Amino acid sequence: MKFIVSSTYLLKQLQVLGGVINNSNTLPILDNFLFELNQNELTVSASDLETTMSSKLDVESDSEGSVAVPAKLLLDTLKTFPEQPLTFVVEDNNTVEISSNHGKYALAYADGAEFPHAVELKDPSSTTIAGHVLATAISKTIFASGNDDLRPVMSGVFFQFSQDNLTFVATDAHKLVKYQRTDLQASQVAEFIMPKKPLTLLKGILGGSEDEVVIEYNDSNAKFTFDKTVLICRLIDGKYPNYEAVIPKENPNKLEINRNQFLNSVRRVSIFSNKTTHQIRLKIAGAELNISAEDIDYSNKAEERLTCDYQGDDMQIGFNSRFLTEMINNLNSDDVSLEMSLPNRAGILTPIDGLEEGEHITMLVMPVMLNN
Repeated sequence: MKFIVSSTYLLKQLQVLGGVINNSNTLPILDNFLFELNQNELTVSASDLETTMSSKLDVESDSEGSVAVPAKLLLDTLKTFPEQPLTFVVEDNNTVEISSNHGKYALAYADGAEFPHAVELKDPSSTTIAGHVLATAISKTIFASGNDDLRPVMSGVFFQFSQDNLTFVATDAHKLVKYQRTDLQASQVAEFIMPKKPLTLLKGILGGSEDEVVIEYNDSNAKFTFDKTVLICRLIDGKYPNYEAVIPKENPNKLEINRNQFLNSVRRVSIFSNKTTHQIRLKIAGAELNISAEDIDYSNKAEERLTCDYQGDDMQIGFNSRFLTEMINNLNSDDVSLEMSLPNRAGILTPIDGLEEGEHITMLVMPVMLNN
């Protein structure tokens, strides 16, 4: 088995796939990349048993075969090469020899047959979506998903597809984000919960991509196919909480404010908040928003006044500043609106402008009790 490939092209593909490999694997074979050669096409795969990702690369070759090559060793070596052709030859003494312009390097390999096979999806449903749309949907929601092992359903992003729209939801019970596209539809209704790791990988690869992504899914697995890459992952098992029930419908108090001004103010004031509760207080009266925080243990306090557009009753409401900052930070609009009903009911944050046609974002943040 022998092939020739460009060093930078190979490195670029392997760095993407390397994101799948865990630092500590239970099976030693998972520390490798699987190379499967079929004439001029090299398929490279990486897996952690839950997620498997493979890419097809164009190489010069007229042979076939499969070997598992140590991932870290190969990546560390490739990072040091300038652009040049590399020749890979599988020798009889269980090593793969790499020849560059200036040297030779031998890596021990494992038998490709030991590498776990990716799952085949039985009777999947399928939806096609533009790469950049999927990347946006992931980056707008993934930050709001939880890290609680006791509630695994909340540690992923909920995909809800219907004939009317595509909806993506994430929540950790303190904050919730719902990202919806009414300009896109699926052929049939489907719901599944995607784990964080494969989503983070997809977000990184699909950034500004114009590729169409084909999503296939059944009850236990999902498969994403685009360009020359395939990602298959196991879905999170369980029923997602009824998120519509927690979004308050009647919110008579509505605040509109410049997003950057609001964000910077919350950031500054929160430096003075209590280090365990991160509590800040919003006091709204007329066209004035008063943001304050106090850390009684250290006698630190801060207060800022901003002008805003407000319709509703005068009110005071407390929020965890970390959640509020994270959410405002994840919006791209110039102005945002915060709708509230009572100091003990969730506030709803939405962008006023900057959205594409058919794009809707609703963010919900739970208040914290104020001690007056």
